[in-house]
Amino acid sequence: MKNEKTEILKDWRLHAVVLVLVAATEAIGQISFKVGAGVILLLPMLYAFFLGLGLYFTPLIKEKQAKNAEPLIVLGVTLLIAKIGVTIGPQIEAIIAAGPSLLLQELGNLGTILFALPVAIFLGFKREAIGMTHSIGREPNVGLIMNKYGFDSPEGRGVMAIYIFGTVFGAAFLGLISGFLATITPLHPLSFAMASGVGSGSMMAAASGSLVASFPEMEAQIVAFAGASNLLSLSTGLYASIFIGLPLTEKLYSIMMKRKEKKAADKGGDIHA
Repeated sequence: MKNEKTEILKDWRLHAVVLVLVAATEAIGQISFKVGAGVILLLPMLYAFFLGLGLYFTPLIKEKQAKNAEPLIVLGVTLLIAKIGVTIGPQIEAIIAAGPSLLLQELGNLGTILFALPVAIFLGFKREAIGMTHSIGREPNVGLIMNKYGFDSPEGRGVMAIYIFGTVFGAAFLGLISGFLATITPLHPLSFAMASGVGSGSMMAAASGSLVASFPEMEAQIVAFAGASNLLSLSTGLYASIFIGLPLTEKLYSIMMKRKEKKAADKGGDIHA
């Protein structure tokens, strides 16, 4: 194990490629453009993902570098969770002042379990469905799944699939849907500002940017409510996943799979009869 860690640290090719990718993508910066009432926000993380994927098919990155990069993902997520924990403490008064409406919004994340888990099982996913549907699959949840099941587990592959999907499409989707719904429904724009804080900085920025574009006179309020909501999702979302989301997903997965297997057995018995 010690030799593996030493090998990763000495992999100069991997570290050099990562350094160049980070420098290049940060130099590009954020790019945003309007699509109707929505705003699509492109972030450096998105460029880094596609550039890194493309480099895998070049002589610069070989299978050795790809394998060495796996434990570094867990390390990066661990540092991010530590940063989130440090951020929560000084903001505790702001969280309390935000009121029960912001605190109760975390229950909305359970919708990913109740709606997405049956679809995932219907599509034929096995335990990957647990990692995919226990949350929206952002950084703290990736760390939770990696810590509990491991990177190479079915659950780990599931959460990483959703993390990548959310990175590529999440900000664009929320940027479009928030501005669109806020302009065609009777709900107050601040309710959509609160809903935009799902625990992802890029998704919150895209959603709140779309709302500001639609309601420029409420810019300060929208930014404040979106920021407080996102802070709450970051601070309470991980605990909600640990104590409610993940156990609930495990239980529902077990029940649904037993019913699915029973139906398959009954159909097999009918055909045999």
